[in-house]
Amino acid sequence: MRAASDKLGISHSTVARRIEAFEKRLGVRLFERSSVGYALTAAGEEVLISAEQIESEIHSLERRIVGRDQQLSGSIKITMFDVLCTHLLMPHLTEFTQLYPEISLEVSISYEPLDLGKREADIALRCTNNPPEHLIGKRLVALHYAAYAAVDYLQQHDLNTDTAVRWIGYGGREEYPAWVKASAYPHIPVKGVFESILLQFEAAKSGMGIAMLPCFLGDPEPILQRLTPGTSSPVSNLWLLTHTDMRTTARLRVFSEFIAAAVLSHRRLIEGSTV
Repeated sequence: MRAASDKLGISHSTVARRIEAFEKRLGVRLFERSSVGYALTAAGEEVLISAEQIESEIHSLERRIVGRDQQLSGSIKITMFDVLCTHLLMPHLTEFTQLYPEISLEVSISYEPLDLGKREADIALRCTNNPPEHLIGKRLVALHYAAYAAVDYLQQHDLNTDTAVRWIGYGGREEYPAWVKASAYPHIPVKGVFESILLQFEAAKSGMGIAMLPCFLGDPEPILQRLTPGTSSPVSNLWLLTHTDMRTTARLRVFSEFIAAAVLSHRRLIEGSTV
């Protein structure tokens, strides 16, 4: 109930009253109440299926209508992960807004894939090796990662013998996850969890430990240095994606072509070829 109220922006008591009013209007109980929460009844399951079908039709209609829009004006919802926007593409986004002042960009920073079918975003720059079949787009570049640490940190620690050396972790609490075992330093443990790449980047710069970072982020930073042997590895592909119903929308087509060219202008940096 609280989760629903947070999403709807109303109080949980209002949600409860609306459910009760809906059940009264239908003359059927949609939920079983218990101390652990609400559970759908058989009737509730039927209503849910119909509601999801209606929602799908509404979103489909919205996409088809927007897809007919040939004006270079309006808004574009874009989703990508944080450092791709802040440390690589922000100057290009600024240039686009100057070239097309009637187009408003709405950028959502997320590591979770937003649903383009539900118009949570119009365009996604997504790291994946298997893009959803219902989306259209193209593979832009392979995203390379390498191990980095602050120059001062490397001067103060011997990575082969110093037991105080640590990896800056993400995605779990294992001391020796698979990505560490596959690195050139499998004997160094992970200490701490920093879910955002931007946080890992800042932690490495501050001298907290060594980090596995995108090459486009680590290589230009003078405080950081790639660890020996200095090689990089492709982790995933960067795709530019949109929904099939949106492919004829002029502003999306123009933006897609612009941002694809912007990404490709940094190909060597993204693929770790500058070192």
